[in-house]
Amino acid sequence: MKFSPTHALKSLFAASLLLAATYAQAQSVEQVLRVSAIPDEAPTELQRKFKPLGEYLEKKIGMKVEFTPVTDYAASVEALINKKVDMVWFGGFTFVQAKDRSKNQITPLVQRAEDEKFKSVFITTNKDINKLEDLKGRTLSFGSESSTSGHLMPRSYLLAAKINPDTDLKRIAFSGAHDATVAAVAGGKVDAGALNISVWEKLVGEKKVDPAVVRVFYTTPGYYDYNWSVRSDMNADLKKKLSDAFLALDPKNPQDKIIMDLQRASKFIPTKAENYTAIEAAAQNAGLLKK
Repeated sequence: MKFSPTHALKSLFAASLLLAATYAQAQSVEQVLRVSAIPDEAPTELQRKFKPLGEYLEKKIGMKVEFTPVTDYAASVEALINKKVDMVWFGGFTFVQAKDRSKNQITPLVQRAEDEKFKSVFITTNKDINKLEDLKGRTLSFGSESSTSGHLMPRSYLLAAKINPDTDLKRIAFSGAHDATVAAVAGGKVDAGALNISVWEKLVGEKKVDPAVVRVFYTTPGYYDYNWSVRSDMNADLKKKLSDAFLALDPKNPQDKIIMDLQRASKFIPTKAENYTAIEAAAQNAGLLKK
């Protein structure tokens, strides 16, 4: 076969194009931060809450930021461990589960100031229910089984009050999300429900629930809860950029305030795995995490 300089040049050009396309594709894959969150509220609400934060993070880290919803709490844990997403908004219990499943390869970056002393509330429409002990023989809805504030900590405080939800209550249900728990109580499907105080206050503030009809009869003591977590092998520079971006949010700045109001945060603060040892112990004591 006769050598053709033109043919060789065309082949070289084609190879260069292929290499450039491959490189561009690789760059585009590397330049996307995939973010998710435990589905503790309706998917549309999670997307709405994240949109301004995602746009803010894009500017701060110089990468495209995409929100990837998941079907349930367990899926958020698996998605981060299996590198399908890069950062997740976890509850305290889901963080502990991810840390346990990954053999300590998950790093919590930041939490809201409110998450240092987070609380759960027990709600009812029944005038005869005024304390935890009144729940005996009644029906109760938790949120998701993997929810810190919608299941683990409420269960923990029930056990501390010598009430075993599995034997002392007539029936327990899992609504899947905090707003769904409120709907179940308001609709008379259960006698009482447990959910996080932040969602409760939001629903009352938005007049989506009448506190004169559905009322809080018990508020738990405070505990550490939500955080933004990443895999420990994330690039250190990116980790720092993300932390710095959250810590720089200032409610005095109108644009930042929009983001913070949607996240129900007065400010973001650094956090660490050690903050969640009490959650881990509560999960083990409740039989929800193996020792």
